[in-house]
Amino acid sequence: MVHPDSETTASARPSRRTVVAVLGAVASGALLGVRRPATASAAAPGLDDPAKKEIAMQLVSSAENSSLDWKAQYKYIEDIGDGRGYTAGIIGFCSGTGDMLDLVQLYADRRPGNVLAPYLPALRDVDGTDSHRGLDPNFPRDWRKAARDSVFQQCQNDERDRVYFDPAVSRGRSDGLRALGQFCYYDAIVMHGDGGDPTSFSSIRKRALRSARPPAQGGDETAYLNAFLDARVWAMKQEEAHSDTSRVDTEQRVFLRRGNLDLNTPLDWKVYGDPYHIG
Repeated sequence: MVHPDSETTASARPSRRTVVAVLGAVASGALLGVRRPATASAAAPGLDDPAKKEIAMQLVSSAENSSLDWKAQYKYIEDIGDGRGYTAGIIGFCSGTGDMLDLVQLYADRRPGNVLAPYLPALRDVDGTDSHRGLDPNFPRDWRKAARDSVFQQCQNDERDRVYFDPAVSRGRSDGLRALGQFCYYDAIVMHGDGGDPTSFSSIRKRALRSARPPAQGGDETAYLNAFLDARVWAMKQEEAHSDTSRVDTEQRVFLRRGNLDLNTPLDWKVYGDPYHIG
């Protein structure tokens, strides 16, 4: 949604020294009979496990498109009136925030002369605005046409992973979070991006750290995720277009209250009052 800053989306991976130290601490705890809080280092799969990733895509689609069928959203495009121009595709790429420009450029690189390539100059011009200048009237029609091309679909998948999914999972792992926490990060980056503004993902995380620590820093995972979701709700309420916080209140907090930190099925939740189920 919001074009991320390249420095803030860089993966924060622990050094080999850190990993060795953690493993040593784990071994010592086992010998001494110390009970340790479960973290992302547990055997349970993270959000990048194929089954968990499919769940993540469905959860986001329920909030972004009111449907679990996320693969039907390659062709989606409309201006939702949030000041970001056209919103389109499986993750809400926006003409006003740069990520749609990057996507269409990638598609042009992989499929020269495609139906969207002529719009690249217009997308550069409207970047940072809500303008449709140079895009209307045929851009939505041509987007839907491009969405039938498997190459464009794969471009959407790859940009979703590069800009949103992979950074969220990496940051979540480095904070010691399991699948649910990694999803909370992913959903936040999808909506808010990861730039330097006060409502970006990094700013939300910093706000949460004022009142709780993640497991990697010795904190309780549930307490930290509650703090993160509190900060997320604050960020959402700063913008009218995102002021409905049900994707947090009746989705992510439901899983958290049930202690489902590994995001195991079955899952039942609501977004905007509509019920959803994954068995």
